[in-house]
Amino acid sequence: MIVDLLYAALGLVILLLAGDSLVKGAVNLALRLGIPALIVSLTVVAFGTSAPELLISVQAILEGVPGLALGNVVGSNTANILLVLGVPALLTGLATKDCDSRHNYVMMLAGTVLFMALATTGQFGWWQGLILLAGLAFMLIHAGRAAMKHRREVVAAAAAKGKEIDENQLEDDEELEGADPDLPKWKIALYLILGLIGLPLGADLLVESSTNIALSIGVSETVIGLTLVAVGTSLPELATTVMAAYRRQADVALGNVIGSNMFNLLGIIGVAALVGKIPVDPEMLRFDIWVMLAVSILIAPFVFRGWHMGRVWGAAFCVLYALYVFVVLGA
Repeated sequence: MIVDLLYAALGLVILLLAGDSLVKGAVNLALRLGIPALIVSLTVVAFGTSAPELLISVQAILEGVPGLALGNVVGSNTANILLVLGVPALLTGLATKDCDSRHNYVMMLAGTVLFMALATTGQFGWWQGLILLAGLAFMLIHAGRAAMKHRREVVAAAAAKGKEIDENQLEDDEELEGADPDLPKWKIALYLILGLIGLPLGADLLVESSTNIALSIGVSETVIGLTLVAVGTSLPELATTVMAAYRRQADVALGNVIGSNMFNLLGIIGVAALVGKIPVDPEMLRFDIWVMLAVSILIAPFVFRGWHMGRVWGAAFCVLYALYVFVVLGA
């Protein structure tokens, strides 16, 4: 099993590096093609950062272990809230009073409820996948319109004060992960090639080794997806939120988790369900998806009331996650 753990770690590293490479290449290519930064942010960056989870899910279905795909998504969403928010809160605290994530949070809850409702059908097939992707498209369009409305309001407010702000300049100033206007074309191509080659390679290594680990310790692939794979694929979000916490950017931390959870449920399972059927484990229906919903609701006071997420809350979140993993592995 030691060898499988090493292969799983190697697969995870390749996935994360390849995903980062793909995002850099795709972002810069899209900007070079004249696609507005706002659209790139809502689509290319959002899908690109979820590419490792997507490839894992697709590979798991192709290799006949769909439980790993579903476990990864549900487990990642639980880990994103309890671990990815809990660790930075434990280290530095998160001041959420000035964060305005209410709208996106409500959308995330709506996506969670939609996912749970479809899960009660017993599987995610092509029609459930289409519904999830339609929900994602609706949320992206809604988010895009809200962002454009906000931009127009900023321009109008500046004009009322006698200041001139070019709406196109606002677009140019949009900060995007991996954006570099001076990046040579050959580097863009190299990033894309490395990402497209590395993602399936890393996914294959991680899925195969995770399946072997599950067989070695006598648990299901779903359990490995809920724990080992879920934590591994949540590491980029954890790194982002820790850095955001140290920079006192609680809005970045919350927004990162909320956006990731929404894409996991609607985008990843939506696409994966078109590749093949994903049966829903009865135990997941009884326990895991309800835990996912409960921890999603748990952060409501921080989103709506601006409660300070201090070290006590961070410790509580981490303990709850440890307890959850203990229960899942012992089931």
